[in-house]
Amino acid sequence: MSETLNERSRKILEAIIEDHIASAEPVGSRSITRRHGIGLSPATVRNVMADLEEMGYLAAPHTSSGRVPTEKGYRFYIDSLLQVRALTPQQKERIRRYCRRRGLRADELLREAGRVLSNLSHYTGIVMAPQFTASVFRHIEFVRLSQGRILAIFVAESGLVQNKIIETDEDLSRGDLEQMNNYLNHSYAGLSLPEIKRRLVEDMSRDKALYERLLKRTMPLFNAALCEEESREVFIEGLSRMFEQPEFSDLERMKRLFKAFEQKSLLVEFLDKCRESQGVRIFIGSETEYREIEGCSLITAGYRNADGRTIGTLGVIGPTRMAYSQVIPIVDYTAQLMSQLFESEK
Repeated sequence: MSETLNERSRKILEAIIEDHIASAEPVGSRSITRRHGIGLSPATVRNVMADLEEMGYLAAPHTSSGRVPTEKGYRFYIDSLLQVRALTPQQKERIRRYCRRRGLRADELLREAGRVLSNLSHYTGIVMAPQFTASVFRHIEFVRLSQGRILAIFVAESGLVQNKIIETDEDLSRGDLEQMNNYLNHSYAGLSLPEIKRRLVEDMSRDKALYERLLKRTMPLFNAALCEEESREVFIEGLSRMFEQPEFSDLERMKRLFKAFEQKSLLVEFLDKCRESQGVRIFIGSETEYREIEGCSLITAGYRNADGRTIGTLGVIGPTRMAYSQVIPIVDYTAQLMSQLFESEK
Protein backbone atom coordinates (compact mmCIF):
# COMPACT_ATOMS: atom_id res chain seq x y z
CA MET A 1 0.00 0.00 0.00
CA SER A 2 1.54 3.32 -1.03
CA GLU A 3 1.50 6.55 0.96
CA THR A 4 -1.08 7.90 -1.52
CA LEU A 5 -4.37 6.52 -0.28
CA ASN A 6 -6.68 4.90 -2.78
CA GLU A 7 -10.41 5.64 -2.84
CA ARG A 8 -11.33 2.67 -0.65
CA SER A 9 -8.81 3.62 2.02
CA ARG A 10 -9.92 7.26 1.96
CA LYS A 11 -13.57 6.31 2.47
CA ILE A 12 -12.76 3.99 5.36
CA LEU A 13 -10.50 6.58 7.02
CA GLU A 14 -13.20 9.24 6.62
CA ALA A 15 -15.85 6.93 8.08
CA ILE A 16 -13.68 6.07 11.09
CA ILE A 17 -12.87 9.71 11.82
CA GLU A 18 -16.48 10.86 11.55
CA ASP A 19 -17.72 8.00 13.75
CA HIS A 20 -15.02 8.70 16.33
CA ILE A 21 -15.85 12.43 16.36
CA ALA A 22 -19.47 11.53 17.07
CA SER A 23 -18.91 8.81 19.68
CA ALA A 24 -15.45 9.35 21.25
CA GLU A 25 -15.10 5.54 21.08
CA PRO A 26 -12.77 3.31 19.04
CA VAL A 27 -14.38 2.35 15.75
CA GLY A 28 -14.53 -1.28 14.59
CA SER A 29 -14.90 -2.79 11.15
CA ARG A 30 -18.46 -4.03 11.73
CA SER A 31 -19.75 -0.59 12.63
CA ILE A 32 -18.13 0.80 9.45
CA THR A 33 -19.86 -1.74 7.20
CA ARG A 34 -23.15 -1.36 9.08
CA ARG A 35 -23.36 2.45 9.15
CA HIS A 36 -21.69 3.61 5.96
CA GLY A 37 -22.76 1.22 3.19
CA ILE A 38 -19.22 0.87 1.89
CA GLY A 39 -20.05 -2.47 0.21
CA LEU A 40 -17.09 -4.34 1.71
CA SER A 41 -16.95 -7.24 4.14
CA PRO A 42 -15.80 -6.62 7.74
CA ALA A 43 -12.71 -8.72 6.99
CA THR A 44 -11.74 -6.49 4.05
CA VAL A 45 -12.35 -3.37 6.14
CA ARG A 46 -10.14 -4.82 8.90
CA ASN A 47 -7.33 -5.35 6.41
CA VAL A 48 -7.57 -1.74 5.21
CA MET A 49 -7.66 -0.53 8.82
CA ALA A 50 -4.51 -2.52 9.54
CA ASP A 51 -2.78 -0.89 6.57
CA LEU A 52 -3.91 2.57 7.71
CA GLU A 53 -2.55 1.84 11.17
CA GLU A 54 0.78 0.74 9.74
CA MET A 55 0.98 4.01 7.81
CA GLY A 56 0.29 6.05 10.95
CA TYR A 57 -3.23 7.27 10.19
CA LEU A 58 -4.91 5.12 12.85
CA ALA A 59 -4.00 3.69 16.23
CA ALA A 60 -5.36 0.81 18.31
CA PRO A 61 -5.96 1.95 21.91
CA HIS A 62 -5.19 -0.70 24.54
CA THR A 63 -6.68 -4.08 23.63
CA SER A 64 -9.67 -2.72 21.73
CA SER A 65 -10.39 -4.22 18.34
CA GLY A 66 -11.41 -0.78 17.12
CA ARG A 67 -9.22 2.08 15.91
CA VAL A 68 -8.97 5.80 16.60
CA PRO A 69 -7.50 8.50 14.34
CA THR A 70 -3.99 9.81 14.96
CA GLU A 71 -2.93 13.41 14.44
CA LYS A 72 -1.64 12.36 11.03
CA GLY A 73 -5.06 10.88 10.26
CA TYR A 74 -6.85 14.07 11.28
CA ARG A 75 -4.44 16.19 9.23
CA PHE A 76 -5.09 14.10 6.11
CA TYR A 77 -8.83 14.28 6.78
CA ILE A 78 -8.78 18.09 7.08
CA ASP A 79 -6.50 18.64 4.09
CA SER A 80 -8.01 16.08 1.71
CA LEU A 81 -11.39 14.75 2.83
CA LEU A 82 -13.22 17.35 4.88
CA GLN A 83 -16.35 18.95 3.47
CA VAL A 84 -17.01 22.15 5.40
CA ARG A 85 -20.67 22.77 6.09
CA ALA A 86 -22.15 26.14 5.22
CA LEU A 87 -23.74 28.01 8.10
CA THR A 88 -27.50 28.13 8.06
CA PRO A 89 -29.21 31.55 7.84
CA GLN A 90 -30.35 30.99 11.43
CA GLN A 91 -26.76 30.44 12.63
CA LYS A 92 -25.55 33.57 10.84
CA GLU A 93 -28.37 35.61 12.32
CA ARG A 94 -27.57 34.31 15.80
CA ILE A 95 -23.93 35.39 15.47
CA ARG A 96 -24.97 38.81 14.12
CA ARG A 97 -27.49 39.26 16.92
CA TYR A 98 -24.91 38.56 19.62
CA CYS A 99 -22.15 40.69 18.12
CA ARG A 100 -24.22 43.66 16.97
CA ARG A 101 -26.14 44.37 20.14
CA ARG A 102 -26.36 48.12 20.61
CA GLY A 103 -24.57 49.86 23.44
CA LEU A 104 -21.86 47.25 23.97
CA ARG A 105 -18.39 48.45 24.93
CA ALA A 106 -15.56 46.92 22.91
CA ASP A 107 -14.57 44.55 25.73
CA GLU A 108 -18.20 43.42 26.04
CA LEU A 109 -18.32 42.86 22.29
CA LEU A 110 -15.22 40.66 22.43
CA ARG A 111 -16.65 38.68 25.33
CA GLU A 112 -19.92 38.18 23.42
CA ALA A 113 -17.94 36.93 20.41
CA GLY A 114 -16.27 34.33 22.64
CA ARG A 115 -19.64 33.35 24.06
CA VAL A 116 -21.26 32.82 20.67
CA LEU A 117 -18.23 30.82 19.47
CA SER A 118 -18.62 28.54 22.47
CA ASN A 119 -22.40 28.26 22.27
CA LEU A 120 -22.48 27.39 18.57
CA SER A 121 -19.45 25.07 18.53
CA HIS A 122 -20.10 23.45 21.96
CA TYR A 123 -16.40 23.87 22.75
CA THR A 124 -14.42 26.74 24.32
CA GLY A 125 -14.37 30.15 22.61
CA ILE A 126 -11.29 32.37 22.85
CA VAL A 127 -10.91 35.97 21.68
CA MET A 128 -7.76 38.10 21.96
CA ALA A 129 -8.30 41.84 22.27
CA PRO A 130 -6.56 44.12 19.76
CA GLN A 131 -3.09 45.43 20.51
CA PHE A 132 -3.22 48.96 21.81
CA THR A 133 -0.19 49.73 19.65
CA ALA A 134 -2.44 49.04 16.64
CA SER A 135 -5.24 51.23 18.00
CA VAL A 136 -6.39 54.72 17.09
CA PHE A 137 -6.31 57.09 20.05
CA ARG A 138 -9.58 58.68 21.23
CA HIS A 139 -8.91 59.87 24.78
CA ILE A 140 -6.35 59.64 27.56
CA GLU A 141 -6.57 60.78 31.14
CA PHE A 142 -3.95 60.82 33.91
CA VAL A 143 -5.46 60.81 37.40
CA ARG A 144 -3.43 61.46 40.55
CA LEU A 145 -3.95 58.72 43.16
CA SER A 146 -1.27 59.75 45.63
CA GLN A 147 2.22 61.15 45.58
CA GLY A 148 4.21 59.19 43.00
CA ARG A 149 1.19 57.10 41.85
CA ILE A 150 -0.87 57.98 38.77
CA LEU A 151 -3.71 56.12 37.09
CA ALA A 152 -3.53 56.26 33.27
CA ILE A 153 -6.82 55.64 31.45
CA PHE A 154 -6.45 55.09 27.70
CA VAL A 155 -9.49 54.84 25.41
CA ALA A 156 -9.07 53.60 21.83
CA GLU A 157 -11.33 54.60 18.93
CA SER A 158 -12.74 51.05 18.99
CA GLY A 159 -13.97 51.62 22.55
CA LEU A 160 -11.35 49.43 24.21
CA VAL A 161 -10.14 50.81 27.53
CA GLN A 162 -6.78 50.16 29.18
CA ASN A 163 -6.07 51.22 32.76
CA LYS A 164 -2.64 51.22 34.31
CA ILE A 165 -1.12 52.52 37.54
CA ILE A 166 2.19 54.30 36.96
CA GLU A 167 4.86 54.84 39.61
CA THR A 168 6.82 58.08 39.15
CA ASP A 169 9.49 59.95 41.10
CA GLU A 170 8.06 63.29 40.03
CA ASP A 171 5.38 64.85 42.20
CA LEU A 172 2.75 65.95 39.69
CA SER A 173 -0.25 67.95 40.86
CA ARG A 174 -3.79 67.53 39.59
CA GLY A 175 -3.32 70.77 37.65
CA ASP A 176 -0.17 69.41 35.96
CA LEU A 177 -2.02 66.27 34.92
CA GLU A 178 -5.03 68.18 33.68
CA GLN A 179 -2.76 70.30 31.48
CA MET A 180 -1.20 67.13 30.03
CA ASN A 181 -4.63 65.58 29.44
CA ASN A 182 -5.90 68.65 27.61
CA TYR A 183 -2.81 68.88 25.42
CA LEU A 184 -2.78 65.19 24.42
CA ASN A 185 -6.51 64.98 23.76
CA HIS A 186 -6.57 68.20 21.75
CA SER A 187 -3.41 67.56 19.72
CA TYR A 188 -3.35 63.84 19.01
CA ALA A 189 -6.90 62.39 19.06
CA GLY A 190 -7.55 60.32 15.93
CA LEU A 191 -3.93 59.23 15.47
CA SER A 192 -2.42 55.78 15.98
CA LEU A 193 -0.01 55.32 18.88
CA PRO A 194 3.12 55.11 16.69
CA GLU A 195 2.02 58.36 15.01
CA ILE A 196 1.50 60.04 18.39
CA LYS A 197 4.97 59.05 19.60
CA ARG A 198 6.51 60.35 16.38
CA ARG A 199 4.61 63.64 16.64
CA LEU A 200 5.58 64.05 20.31
CA VAL A 201 9.26 63.73 19.42
CA GLU A 202 8.84 66.25 16.57
CA ASP A 203 7.01 68.71 18.83
CA MET A 204 9.64 68.37 21.53
CA SER A 205 12.45 69.18 19.12
CA ARG A 206 10.58 72.06 17.47
CA ASP A 207 9.26 73.95 20.50
CA LYS A 208 11.77 74.19 23.33
CA ALA A 209 9.43 76.24 25.54
CA LEU A 210 6.66 73.65 25.15
CA TYR A 211 9.15 70.91 25.88
CA GLU A 212 10.36 72.50 29.10
CA ARG A 213 6.87 73.44 30.26
CA LEU A 214 4.96 70.26 29.38
CA LEU A 215 6.35 67.59 27.07
CA LYS A 216 9.38 66.79 29.19
CA ARG A 217 7.03 65.32 31.81
CA THR A 218 4.33 64.07 29.43
CA MET A 219 6.46 61.72 27.32
CA PRO A 220 7.62 59.43 30.19
CA LEU A 221 4.04 59.05 31.44
CA PHE A 222 2.71 58.35 27.97
CA ASN A 223 5.37 55.70 27.32
CA ALA A 224 4.84 54.09 30.73
CA ALA A 225 1.08 53.93 30.18
CA LEU A 226 1.35 51.98 26.94
CA CYS A 227 4.63 50.09 26.92
CA GLU A 228 3.57 46.69 28.29
CA GLU A 229 1.94 44.33 25.83
CA GLU A 230 1.58 41.57 28.43
CA SER A 231 -1.53 43.35 29.69
CA ARG A 232 -3.40 42.24 26.56
CA GLU A 233 -6.67 40.61 27.42
CA VAL A 234 -7.86 37.18 26.30
CA PHE A 235 -11.54 36.40 26.76
CA ILE A 236 -12.26 32.72 27.41
CA GLU A 237 -15.87 31.55 27.29
CA GLY A 238 -17.32 28.09 27.81
CA LEU A 239 -14.33 26.63 29.64
CA SER A 240 -16.50 24.04 31.37
CA ARG A 241 -17.36 22.57 27.96
CA MET A 242 -13.74 21.47 27.59
CA PHE A 243 -13.80 19.51 30.83
CA GLU A 244 -17.04 17.79 29.84
CA GLN A 245 -15.15 16.00 27.04
CA PRO A 246 -14.13 12.40 27.89
CA GLU A 247 -10.59 13.06 26.64
CA PHE A 248 -9.99 15.35 29.61
CA SER A 249 -11.25 13.11 32.40
CA ASP A 250 -7.60 12.43 33.34
CA LEU A 251 -6.85 14.63 36.37
CA GLU A 252 -3.28 15.57 35.40
CA ARG A 253 -4.26 16.56 31.87
CA MET A 254 -7.17 18.59 33.25
CA LYS A 255 -4.91 20.43 35.74
CA ARG A 256 -2.37 21.23 33.00
CA LEU A 257 -5.06 22.55 30.70
CA PHE A 258 -6.74 24.59 33.43
CA LYS A 259 -3.41 26.19 34.32
CA ALA A 260 -2.89 27.22 30.68
CA PHE A 261 -6.31 28.89 30.63
CA GLU A 262 -5.81 30.49 34.04
CA GLN A 263 -2.44 32.06 33.24
CA LYS A 264 -3.50 33.18 29.73
CA SER A 265 0.07 34.16 28.78
CA LEU A 266 0.47 30.97 26.74
CA LEU A 267 -2.74 31.71 24.84
CA VAL A 268 -1.64 35.30 24.22
CA GLU A 269 1.67 34.04 22.80
CA PHE A 270 -0.02 31.43 20.62
CA LEU A 271 -2.81 33.68 19.32
CA ASP A 272 -0.31 36.45 18.60
CA LYS A 273 1.61 34.06 16.33
CA CYS A 274 -1.62 33.41 14.42
CA ARG A 275 -2.36 37.11 14.00
CA GLU A 276 -0.44 37.63 10.75
CA SER A 277 -1.98 34.62 8.99
CA GLN A 278 -4.74 35.01 6.44
CA GLY A 279 -8.00 33.09 6.78
CA VAL A 280 -8.74 30.17 9.07
CA ARG A 281 -5.89 28.15 10.57
CA ILE A 282 -6.24 24.70 12.11
CA PHE A 283 -3.78 23.28 14.63
CA ILE A 284 -4.10 19.62 15.60
CA GLY A 285 -2.63 18.33 18.85
CA SER A 286 1.14 18.71 18.94
CA GLU A 287 1.08 21.15 16.00
CA THR A 288 0.48 23.88 18.59
CA GLU A 289 3.94 23.05 20.07
CA TYR A 290 2.63 23.68 23.61
CA ARG A 291 2.61 20.69 25.96
CA GLU A 292 0.05 22.35 28.22
CA ILE A 293 -2.66 22.04 25.56
CA GLU A 294 -1.66 18.69 24.09
CA GLY A 295 -4.62 16.63 23.00
CA CYS A 296 -6.39 19.80 21.86
CA SER A 297 -7.07 21.29 18.47
CA LEU A 298 -7.45 25.00 17.79
CA ILE A 299 -9.26 26.67 14.93
CA THR A 300 -8.35 30.37 14.67
CA ALA A 301 -8.91 33.37 12.42
CA GLY A 302 -7.83 37.00 12.61
CA TYR A 303 -10.04 40.08 12.55
CA ARG A 304 -9.03 43.41 11.00
CA ASN A 305 -9.36 47.15 11.52
CA ALA A 306 -10.28 49.88 9.02
CA ASP A 307 -6.75 49.86 7.57
CA GLY A 308 -7.02 46.16 6.75
CA ARG A 309 -4.47 45.19 9.40
CA THR A 310 -5.11 42.11 11.51
CA ILE A 311 -5.44 43.45 15.05
CA GLY A 312 -6.65 40.40 16.97
CA THR A 313 -7.38 36.70 16.82
CA LEU A 314 -10.36 34.59 17.82
CA GLY A 315 -11.10 30.91 17.69
CA VAL A 316 -12.30 27.69 19.25
CA ILE A 317 -10.32 25.18 21.28
CA GLY A 318 -11.52 21.62 21.78
CA PRO A 319 -10.31 18.01 21.67
CA THR A 320 -8.60 16.70 18.55
CA ARG A 321 -11.89 14.82 18.12
CA MET A 322 -13.49 18.09 17.08
CA ALA A 323 -16.40 18.55 14.68
CA TYR A 324 -14.19 20.44 12.22
CA SER A 325 -16.78 20.72 9.45
CA GLN A 326 -19.11 22.62 11.80
CA VAL A 327 -16.57 24.71 13.72
CA ILE A 328 -14.53 26.08 10.79
CA PRO A 329 -17.39 28.13 9.26
CA ILE A 330 -18.42 29.42 12.73
CA VAL A 331 -14.92 30.77 13.37
CA ASP A 332 -14.60 32.15 9.85
CA TYR A 333 -17.93 33.98 9.87
CA THR A 334 -17.42 35.40 13.38
CA ALA A 335 -14.00 36.77 12.37
CA GLN A 336 -15.51 38.38 9.25
CA LEU A 337 -18.26 39.99 11.32
CA MET A 338 -15.79 41.28 13.94
CA SER A 339 -13.70 42.79 11.13
CA GLN A 340 -16.76 44.62 9.82
CA LEU A 341 -17.47 46.00 13.28
CA PHE A 342 -13.89 47.19 13.87
CA GLU A 343 -13.57 48.51 10.31
CA SER A 344 -16.57 50.75 10.95
CA GLU A 345 -14.93 52.31 14.02
CA LYS A 346 -12.49 54.51 12.14
